[in-house]
Amino acid sequence: MLVGKQAPDFEAQGVNAEGSFEPVKLSALCGKYVVLFFYPLDFTFVCPSEIIAFDNHLAEFKERAVDVLGVSVDSHFTHHAWRETDRNKGGIGRIGYTLVADLTKQIARDYDVLTGDGAVAYRGLFLIDKQGKVRHQVVNDLPLGRSVEETLRMVDALQFHESHGEVCLANWSKGKAGMKANAEGVAAYLAENASKL
Repeated sequence: MLVGKQAPDFEAQGVNAEGSFEPVKLSALCGKYVVLFFYPLDFTFVCPSEIIAFDNHLAEFKERAVDVLGVSVDSHFTHHAWRETDRNKGGIGRIGYTLVADLTKQIARDYDVLTGDGAVAYRGLFLIDKQGKVRHQVVNDLPLGRSVEETLRMVDALQFHESHGEVCLANWSKGKAGMKANAEGVAAYLAENASKL
C-alpha cells in the first residue's frame, strides 16, 4: 500500500508524445499532479483500450494540470513500434502522452504491481500529488480494464479537497458540495443527502 507515502522515484527510458526517446524521471515532475498507470504488455488486448481511453481524455487531464504516464515491461523500442502502428492494425497510434519502458521490472516491483510469476505488471494506477505523495491507488487483475472517468473523478476530489479543505463523500463528483470533516458537518450532510448516496 503506497497511499500516504512518497511515490517511489524512478528514471527510465520513455517514448514521448512526439515519438522521441527520452529519459523519464518521476521526481522531475515534482510540483505537478501525475497519473501513473501500469499495464501488462504492448500489442495485447485490453491494454490498447485503456491507453486510447486515456488519450481520448487527455485534454481533461491537462485542464486539471495532470501529467499522464503509462508503464509496461516492454522496451521503448516496442512502445515506439506500437505507437507507429495504426489502430485498425492493432496499434495505439500516436498518443499524446509518454510511455515508460520498465524492462528490468524494477518500477513494477517498487509499486508492488508485478504479477506473482514476475512476468508483467497488474493494471495498477496511482494518483500522485504535487509533493510527490500517492493519494489514490487501485490495482486490477489482468482481464479487468480501468475507468478513466473514475480516475478523473479522483483527481477532481483531490483538487477540491486541497482547495476547500472539505472531504468528498460517496459518489461525489465535480460540482457537488463537499462536507466539513466534523460531527456537525456529517449530521447536516446526511440529513440532507442520505437518500442520494
